[in-house]
Amino acid sequence: MGRVYIGKVVSTHGIKGEVKILSDFEYKDKVFKVGKKIIIDDVVYEIKSYRHHKNFEMVTLNDYKDINEVLFLMKKKVYIEENDIELSDNEVLDDELISYSVFTTDGIEGKILEIFFASQNNKIIRVMFDREVLVPVKSPLIKEINKKEKKVIIELISGM
Repeated sequence: MGRVYIGKVVSTHGIKGEVKILSDFEYKDKVFKVGKKIIIDDVVYEIKSYRHHKNFEMVTLNDYKDINEVLFLMKKKVYIEENDIELSDNEVLDDELISYSVFTTDGIEGKILEIFFASQNNKIIRVMFDREVLVPVKSPLIKEINKKEKKVIIELISGM
């Protein structure tokens, strides 16, 4: 499996080696936990402490106890191994979902072009059938997301 981008180290916090990670990763609660391994510049680090503060994920890594020990991490991208994310059966990563086949309940096949956030809690799938359709992920229009068959079933309503 591969790596999944979960955020970026944007600064330090305090003098005890805590770093701020800016993340819009959907499943933060599954990756930002004490004991989880994250990857920065191909080096694996263990999360020793974690807390959420404002828009940031605040972590201390390995045995770093001083601000000077973590300055080299500034502005670096943070990843996690895909295997380390424990998703339930109805949860799918966007990187994986974009490769799924899309079908309407009438059997028309389409292709996912993009997944984006219309607002902080409103994710949209842009699908191309014979025309472009925007479908909210958390809507009754999505009838099924099948991880085994890698397909999404969408019910189009008249006018779409």
